[in-house]
Amino acid sequence: MSELAKWDSFYVIVGSAAGALIGLQFVVMTLIAERPRIRAAEAGAAFATPTIVHFGSVLLLSALLRAPWQTITIAAALWGLMGFSGVAYAVIVARRMRKQAVYQPEFEDWVFHVLLPLAAYATLALSPFAAPSHTREVLFGVGAAALLLLFIGIHNAWDGVAYHVFVNMGDANTERRRDEPSGKETL
Repeated sequence: MSELAKWDSFYVIVGSAAGALIGLQFVVMTLIAERPRIRAAEAGAAFATPTIVHFGSVLLLSALLRAPWQTITIAAALWGLMGFSGVAYAVIVARRMRKQAVYQPEFEDWVFHVLLPLAAYATLALSPFAAPSHTREVLFGVGAAALLLLFIGIHNAWDGVAYHVFVNMGDANTERRRDEPSGKETL
């Protein structure tokens, strides 16, 4: 399909970025796993796992849209299914955020972990209905949803790392200093 072929480079770039960022997330999680906090899994399900899901969605969407489809119908059905699944997942994330007790989410957390992903996945869920008649416009919507999920993932990954570095590691350093006998330096 010629309209979809025009997007090849876009999805190569976006998909490659998502794949690389998934790898970086694994590295970061490995590095911060040295000192897990109590109930960290509860917060991870609410804050860290969705980041990987968003990156994975972008990677899958990029792969779907690079496949040599004869018509837009099958690709649209698949990204629509992804969209409906993503909307359901955003609702699950909202419940997990409310339920976890490790961190009190702020307005920005609700925007980047629930509202923006919900908007991106809703765009994917609804756009297949217009795909046969407005293919060009729908492809821009799908591209925007992919970029939005990528940038949400980048923001959330950075936010999570910053939290662990400045809050958790800061708490650990404070505890370490408190446990040290005064007047002695430790190596």
